[in-house]
Amino acid sequence: MTVRAARPEFARPVPNVLTIAGTDPSGGAGIQADLKAFSANGAYGMSVVTALVAQTTTGVAEVREVPPEFVTSQLTTLLDDVRVDAVKIGMLAGTGVIRAVVAVLDRYAPPHVVLDPVMVAKSGHRLLADEAVAVLRDELLPRVDLITPNLPEAADLLGEREITDSGGMAGQAERLTGLGAKQVLLKGGHLREAASLDLFRGDGEAEFLRRERIETTNDHGTGCTLSAAIAALRPQRPDWSSAVRDGKEYLTEALRAADRLDVGRGHGPVHHFHRWW
Repeated sequence: MTVRAARPEFARPVPNVLTIAGTDPSGGAGIQADLKAFSANGAYGMSVVTALVAQTTTGVAEVREVPPEFVTSQLTTLLDDVRVDAVKIGMLAGTGVIRAVVAVLDRYAPPHVVLDPVMVAKSGHRLLADEAVAVLRDELLPRVDLITPNLPEAADLLGEREITDSGGMAGQAERLTGLGAKQVLLKGGHLREAASLDLFRGDGEAEFLRRERIETTNDHGTGCTLSAAIAALRPQRPDWSSAVRDGKEYLTEALRAADRLDVGRGHGPVHHFHRWW
């Protein structure tokens, strides 16, 4: 007779966290980075692919969008079976895929949805078609709990010029909530500030998050990694503010350790597993 070992009892179950995003064969961004960030922050990672991206540390060569109906199939097959405690949404590429994701969010109502509105790669390659920006803004953004744009993405969503100083960040974050975003983490990495400065706005209040700016060229996938870390942490924290602060601290240390890695000839990845190796 086979005797199954008893399952260990934990104070709470390990959160199951899903990324809906595109790929990065170099492992620094996209679903590959998301899965690493989930694991590093105590969550079980799952993924639904929206686009196949030929990219490395030097740039994007080609993008192939996954058919919207197959994105729907991936999502419904998963969500009919597995409890999902948080969702991170990254690259969506086109209008059809965005609407497929919107329909699934409406049907299954997963808790704790983070949207990283990936529009332009670090290399300058556009990853979200111009006509899809309005659909993302008008149909998807009001259905998520936290949006994490950088300054160029925020300007794109608002139809404004990109701001160049921290004085304009509070106003932009407020205007993003006016579009339907419940919480906003506006990332100020493009500012020429001595510190790494982000602005979190939630419950009508704004808070600047300052951390040391780490000098490294290994900064590929920072936006993906931060939003994924926050999604992994939210089921383990009492509120969004705590998850955002801890996620930013995790990314800061991943950047600090990034030069231990030697990956590619361009912008290398951050060190997702800096706590272990």
